[in-house]
Amino acid sequence: MPGAAHASNEAAMATKRNEQIVETPTEARQGERGPSVLALLTASLALAVLLMALVWVVVFRS
Repeated sequence: MPGAAHASNEAAMATKRNEQIVETPTEARQGERGPSVLALLTASLALAVLLMALVWVVVFRS
């Protein structure tokens, strides 16, 4: 049953043992994104702005 497997994963949330937080690998990966994501978003935004400027020049300057 898929629901039973999902319920057991939810029960295994981060716990505290000997003053240390113990997490599953999936829980540990759910943190802040690194600088590579910022670079990707910045490059994508710059490309979108450049393409919109090109469309504006082609459509409205002709």
